[in-house]
Amino acid sequence: MRLEIDRDRFEATEYVEFGERLSDCLLALETLLGRSGFGEGPTTIGAELEVALIDEAARPTPLNVEVLQETLDPRMTLEIDRFNLECNLCYSSLAGAPFAALRRELEAHDELSRAAALHGGRIAMIGILPTVSTGDLDSDAMTDTARYRALAFALREARQAPFRLDIDGEDPLVMDCDSVTFEGAATSLQLHLRVAPKDFAPLFNAIQLATAPAIALAGNSPIFIGHRLWEETRVALFKQAVDERDAQAKQSQRLPRVGFGTQWLRDGALELFREAVEIFPPLLPILDREDPVACLKAGGIPRLREMRLHQGTVWSWNRPVYDPADGGHLRIELRALPSGPTITDMLANTAFIVGLAYGLVPEIKSLTERFDFADAHANFYRAAQGGLDAWLVWPDGAAGVTAAGDRIRAADLADQLVEVARRGLRAQGVEPADADPLLEVITARAQSGQTGAVWQRRMLALLEPGRPSEAALAQLVQRYVLLSAEGTPVHTWPVEP
Repeated sequence: MRLEIDRDRFEATEYVEFGERLSDCLLALETLLGRSGFGEGPTTIGAELEVALIDEAARPTPLNVEVLQETLDPRMTLEIDRFNLECNLCYSSLAGAPFAALRRELEAHDELSRAAALHGGRIAMIGILPTVSTGDLDSDAMTDTARYRALAFALREARQAPFRLDIDGEDPLVMDCDSVTFEGAATSLQLHLRVAPKDFAPLFNAIQLATAPAIALAGNSPIFIGHRLWEETRVALFKQAVDERDAQAKQSQRLPRVGFGTQWLRDGALELFREAVEIFPPLLPILDREDPVACLKAGGIPRLREMRLHQGTVWSWNRPVYDPADGGHLRIELRALPSGPTITDMLANTAFIVGLAYGLVPEIKSLTERFDFADAHANFYRAAQGGLDAWLVWPDGAAGVTAAGDRIRAADLADQLVEVARRGLRAQGVEPADADPLLEVITARAQSGQTGAVWQRRMLALLEPGRPSEAALAQLVQRYVLLSAEGTPVHTWPVEP
């Protein structure tokens, strides 16, 4: 979706031509993946961090264009809602001290804080801003660019009805919304791992397995428009707020564009790219000047712009990325982690999910034979809903975990998996001094039971028992932003007046 889009309406013939070009892209990618040495190179890690802009009263402030124009930070880009921005962090080698490098990148957002302050704004790193109201998410809240106008129009045209939100929780939420800006209320930390084609399938499956315990540990979005919902309400909100399927598509069991997948990956990345083309109708049929097949025949590395654009409208929680840079390569994008609460917490989440995935790879074949994918799928949503208190399916003895009756509380599972994550990071050459302090944060958080979501719930109950009020939510965000700026991990945050 970062590719340039210059208009927001399309003709029927353009969709046909775009579909044909997608087929050419798949053919070109298959040829590339068959080349000896394609995509080989050092394993690298990068990230995209989405943040919210708030005013002095802790309310969302719709000034992302103005702040972006002011900032001197070239890594910043606009997000779909006018109170959000995204920071694209530079890549570093996974071997050595990758988390120290990511910390330097994240701490450089002081420049963004300076630019926001010039407009009376501040930065909040949080999965969902508790002070967001329905009025902040009307159609005027959308960032006015051709790209977002085109996406919003395409989703509405496909849906032909309001989007339906139905999220369970302490204060269940059922409502219709007319704009994709509701999806923009959810902000995340998205990780990118460069991976060689031959290693793609085992690592992708391991990431799928690691995501449930990781998101249980990372929960940081329990409140949306005054309703206390899931520990990671982002998961339900994002899925439902861009679900363009009509009743017929749902009845035919066509997959939603935001999902976790349907089965373990068998062959490699091409399987996922092909599935996205076969299942999901194009939303943005913009043709590139480049013919990918002709480019290949001429000895070049094709951009595969159409495939990348289409893939950007299929929001799997873990998805493949093709990048033509550096002779062409593949990445796995991990999209499940929320923004915040602190830099240390986000680095700890990153160390855990990446380390755990690599730690599971040596036995992933046997693990996927023991795990029904349906259980991994259900684990993800249970973890998002219940956080550390969720009960997850985990076969006893798998990855060395003791799980009575093949079920285990997420906090206990995460606590046992820390050593697997440590082994995984060691195997990738990550220095112990870089990884171990972050994994200690994970252990302490799992044992304390206090994630960002749990702290928000506890603090809100102290500020105002009963249904949350605007004043209580504002106080909650004020306290959250102050503690976040101090940088101490969330499991140590006090719950006090």
